[in-house]
Amino acid sequence: MSPVDPMPLSPALSPRGEGEKKSAPEVVPEPGWIPVKPFRLEGGRGSFVSGEPEGDRLRVRYFRRESDGRLMGRAWFGPGAQGPPGHAHGGSIAAVLDEAMGAAAWMEGHLVVAVQLNTSFRTMLPLGTDAYLEAWVEGVDGRKVRTRARLHTAEGAAFAEAEGLFLEIDRERFRPMLEKAAADRGVSVEELLARLPGEE
Repeated sequence: MSPVDPMPLSPALSPRGEGEKKSAPEVVPEPGWIPVKPFRLEGGRGSFVSGEPEGDRLRVRYFRRESDGRLMGRAWFGPGAQGPPGHAHGGSIAAVLDEAMGAAAWMEGHLVVAVQLNTSFRTMLPLGTDAYLEAWVEGVDGRKVRTRARLHTAEGAAFAEAEGLFLEIDRERFRPMLEKAAADRGVSVEELLARLPGEE
């Protein structure tokens, strides 16, 4: 991990329970970014990464970049994501990258689950940061889908990078889950799968 100069903690960056909680900033997409809601099988509240937009831990929003179809995003790390004082926990960073890589695969039509994740932390991420997120499918070999993702500043300096190996699921084996996801959306399984890339 790269060294980072120590910084004084503002009330928003102080350990939980001290000072005010900083609210997530308004998400303003970059030009050419189209809002998307990646396909998910889960019902209920869904993802623990992006499923609590009003919480104090994480706020993640996804977009599709028009120029190349790549999954882009904005990820805000609030006080509830704290690890080292004033900075995001490595697990919260890894979870955001994991979800983004899976979403990138699913948005390209690959129903996958993760089998291997490798995250490299480049520099500590201060709490309150609204970071940029980018994820894409690197290659497909049979049922194996290889992905990559990076979390970085607006200027492109990396906080963390990740590689993932995902495996296409057996649709018949997971049919009960697909049926539940389809029922939650009021469509048939076939309709659900037909609109998989960029669903919703």
